[in-house]
Amino acid sequence: MDDEDSKRVIEDDDMEEALAGLSAAPPPRKNQSYSQQLRGTSSHKRHTQLRKHSLDDVQVGLNSENNFYDSSDEDFFPYSSTTTTPTTPTTPTTTTASFAGGSERLSIEGTAPEDFRQSHPLPEFIGSGGTSGIFKVPTRAPVHPGRPPCLELRPHPLRETQVGKFLRNIACTETQLWAGQESGVRVWDFENAYEPGCGLGGFGGRVRRGDEDAAPFHESVNTSPTMCLMVDSANRLIWSGHKDGKIRSWKMDQPLDDTPFKEGLSWQAHRGPVLSMVLTSQGDLWSGAEGGVIKIWPWESIEKSLSLKPEEKHMAALLVERSYIDLRSQVTVNGVCSISSQDVKSLLSDNIRAKVWSAGPLSFSLWDARTRELLKVFNVDGQMENRVEMSSSQQDQAVEDEMKVKFVSTTKKEKSQGTSFLQRSRNAIMGAADAVRRVATKGTGAFVEDAKKTEALVLTVDGMIWSGCTSGLLVQWDGNGNRLHEVFHHPCSVQCFCTSGTRIYVGYVSGVVQVLDLEGSLIAGWVAHNSPVIKLAVGAGNVFSLATHGGIRGWNITSPGPLDNIIRSELAGKELTYTKRDNVRIVVGTWNVGQGRASHESLMSWLGSAVSDVGIVVVGLQEVEMGAGFLAMSAAKETVGLEGSSVGNWWLDTIGKALDEGATFERMGSRQLAGLLISLWVKKNLRPYVGDIDVAAVPCGLGRAIGNKGGVGLRIRVYDRIMCFVNCHLAAHLEAVNRRNADFDHIFRNMVFSRSSNILNAAAGVSTSAHMLRGANAGGGISEEPRPELSQADMVVFLGDFNYRLFGISYDEARDFVSQRCFDWLREKDQLRAEMQAGKVFQGMREAIIRFPPTYKFEKHQAGLAGYDSGEKKRIPAWCDRIIYRDNRSAPVSDCSLQCPVVSSILQYEACMDVTDSDHKPVRCKFNVRIAHGDKSVRRQELGKISRSNEKIRSILEKLSYVPETIVSTNKIVLQHQDSSILRITNKCAKDTVIYKIICEGQLTVKEDGETPEHRPRGGFGFPRWLEVVPAAGMINPEECVEVSVNHKDFHTLEEFVDGIPQNWWSEDTRDKEVVLAVNVGGSCSTQTFSHRVLVHHCYTGKKMRIDSKPNSARKNQEGQVQRSEYRQQSASPVTVDDLQNLKIHEGRNKD
Repeated sequence: MDDEDSKRVIEDDDMEEALAGLSAAPPPRKNQSYSQQLRGTSSHKRHTQLRKHSLDDVQVGLNSENNFYDSSDEDFFPYSSTTTTPTTPTTPTTTTASFAGGSERLSIEGTAPEDFRQSHPLPEFIGSGGTSGIFKVPTRAPVHPGRPPCLELRPHPLRETQVGKFLRNIACTETQLWAGQESGVRVWDFENAYEPGCGLGGFGGRVRRGDEDAAPFHESVNTSPTMCLMVDSANRLIWSGHKDGKIRSWKMDQPLDDTPFKEGLSWQAHRGPVLSMVLTSQGDLWSGAEGGVIKIWPWESIEKSLSLKPEEKHMAALLVERSYIDLRSQVTVNGVCSISSQDVKSLLSDNIRAKVWSAGPLSFSLWDARTRELLKVFNVDGQMENRVEMSSSQQDQAVEDEMKVKFVSTTKKEKSQGTSFLQRSRNAIMGAADAVRRVATKGTGAFVEDAKKTEALVLTVDGMIWSGCTSGLLVQWDGNGNRLHEVFHHPCSVQCFCTSGTRIYVGYVSGVVQVLDLEGSLIAGWVAHNSPVIKLAVGAGNVFSLATHGGIRGWNITSPGPLDNIIRSELAGKELTYTKRDNVRIVVGTWNVGQGRASHESLMSWLGSAVSDVGIVVVGLQEVEMGAGFLAMSAAKETVGLEGSSVGNWWLDTIGKALDEGATFERMGSRQLAGLLISLWVKKNLRPYVGDIDVAAVPCGLGRAIGNKGGVGLRIRVYDRIMCFVNCHLAAHLEAVNRRNADFDHIFRNMVFSRSSNILNAAAGVSTSAHMLRGANAGGGISEEPRPELSQADMVVFLGDFNYRLFGISYDEARDFVSQRCFDWLREKDQLRAEMQAGKVFQGMREAIIRFPPTYKFEKHQAGLAGYDSGEKKRIPAWCDRIIYRDNRSAPVSDCSLQCPVVSSILQYEACMDVTDSDHKPVRCKFNVRIAHGDKSVRRQELGKISRSNEKIRSILEKLSYVPETIVSTNKIVLQHQDSSILRITNKCAKDTVIYKIICEGQLTVKEDGETPEHRPRGGFGFPRWLEVVPAAGMINPEECVEVSVNHKDFHTLEEFVDGIPQNWWSEDTRDKEVVLAVNVGGSCSTQTFSHRVLVHHCYTGKKMRIDSKPNSARKNQEGQVQRSEYRQQSASPVTVDDLQNLKIHEGRNKD
């Protein structure tokens, strides 16, 4: 490096004083001077050893920042509160620009040792305007200040580690959380939720990368990808629907060890994927698939199959397979089907009214769960529908006709107008891009109201049904399918729902979770994950959220509340116990290749010689390929998600060879937009800690649509911290300063990262129909300003041909300054520096002080500084090619700490002047990046200790077990043929609402010999077909009661189905039957429930009722013994059978 420019950072006034003392004459130099090179001819022979004319002989001594610690929080903070105050900048607010590093020291002679230069940071120039708005450094803290503290059951795994193992959905039982993944299912026990992870190689080496910090779990044998999960608490089973069309069962309570556990009953349910499942109020299993297919699997056949021995597995599967009822065929008459042929996205069981909802993207069908009759078909607007659907061939033809008219009319119009060639080229490019876009989107819903598509359904405790739409709209329906009202709190697609008491939880594609009350009013909201929330489930006093990346977090059902502040404070105080820190070196290179190709020697001089001690290499190229035809084709391909070219692939392969790709480095990703190309390589020993690579492109050319100018970006996660690299080519020409500033602003605001294809998105089960925005406030309030994705990263690096020139100076003057190495004077004429000082571009970002000659414009294949443009135009030399960055520092100097987890310094900033393959010189910058992050496994342990030991937390959690005082009118009901009886449930509490749910714990058929068989539950504690309980669930306001009708229904027909065809035989069952109903009651936000059992006896009318008979008396005594045993566990005093006639459920009693 040049020995005249050894700078430490100074303030503006000191800098001017130092510059005033500098002489314009070049200082003495022992090595070959630039003036000698300038006098050389173009035939000057290159030295055997390639020299890098980057003024690399300067000694710079800066105080390095050490002794740092922090706790990483992997996610962005676009909505964080002002709980944590960023470090106050030491620079006065009136200063427009500053330098970081201290005072300047010049070293006149000699060169610095290589190791000294490699370990000491260079002085930096800092632009102004980075303290407010979208350019403000994102907030960081040991515990996220903008959301409740959470239990990280499974910390965010790197996406690349999850190939073939992506989690798709979750479901909770009382003691476990089950997750469906692409290769089967896995299960966590809540009792081990706070245990540390097993690390790499845990469980005897079976834990994959990505699960090393997860709480201990167990996996099943490999299966087809799991599409949906369902809990059957009655039979202690988990039902899973799979991509191969099979439905599988898994035992909840089976003993688990290090070996994969196996499935139970399974059968082939559909030809295609099983998209949704539900257990109805009658215990039947309904499944939905593609094409609007809905099948019913009667519980009677499932029960028979479950009773068979394991060696009869094949017979059990066959028995169920042949028992299905095809609802679609039942409502098809003369080839016309009454329901939609769209995929069945959701099935919902309304157990309150014994109905089933089936939801497609744009329509609903409502069914009777007991009779299986179609009740109603209606669209998303609530209007009744008569199904008349256009065939796919008709839709395709309509799309093609419209495209032909558009394309032909545009061509004729262009021919008739005498517009300029540039305008005609623009029109042709835009027309081609539009045509390709329309072709790509035909048949995928491009001509329907995508914003109204239904994404999720949920039933609330008050009996209402809520649907979530792609637009973020939430719609409330009554139990008969009447649209009541709608609310809108977040402008992103709804992905999932769940309920807990009187609260509704909504998960969005933006990663936001919101909490609503039963009226749809917003209670709270926060950013739960940095990727879509695809599933929510309630268990163990938490609402668990699953994101597309596979991370699972648990949020206490009291959040937001006083519990959050206690945990946040306690966790922050233990930051030292879970803090980790690492150091990474990164080389970033930029080069405008001018549509040429480089030699291996040039690439080695530029990159190969600088990467021996680095972990990450980022390369940005400009003008890889240009020309009107190429730009038009590139624009058309972009509209359908295609990118790249053969020339771009050549560059990637050639650079890979220079980096020893395969042996030393691994290519992580790349993105090409016309002539712009960015790519990233990671050293193999760093690979386990780098991933989640996303790409982005923003064109800035003609109409902001063509990629001759613009930016391409890569986003990666390094040690749980987000880094973004953006390769830009901004507007050309000396006078286009404002256009360049506008190009940067457009790129910064509009760069949205995504995966290079939708394959992984689809694998993770997330809707891609909505744009993922985080700009709107998660809590529903007014946001100051939408936050671009680049503003949320911990480190952002801009590289490329920014095209900023030298102003107020002539060609000859510039060459003279270069020959004299007076780069201080030239920097005063740098447009980019002036615009950064004024806060008009790259606000708040940093650049090392430039110590190399201007990198533009040169004659190709002319070595040395004599190669500057000497043609007719004589373009003034300029530093067009730059590398600028921002980290977490909000002040010129900050320690790497909890509030500032990423601190970077620049070790090298050089131009490779020996490379002559282009009219630009390649530039490289070496960063030393210090990263502080948290050990998620240790932090989870600390959270468990806090939850168990803190008295305030324990007191708050104990209050959640409160059950309001409730009275149930009777504990025995006797029904005869089509009799009805009223069960009255009274809420005696004056303040809290009671939530009740009635289930059927089992049924038995009374035998003639008086023998009492065991009560056997149906699926999901469903009711037998002869019994109707309405309403079976609901709310009871304080000091009010509800009357539940318990009816006997005439149900003589016992149809048997074989391959979906009813066999039409029936018989009249004349035996007495008996069921045990459980009335489960709880508070509006209780984690515990109290259960009261009611015996319902149905006596066949052809017999005389003998209640006092010995068998019945025996059963009654037996029932009384069960009741006494149960209640003795929950009350200090025993309860007799007589007491059960008017049983009072006392406050605070818990379920056994």
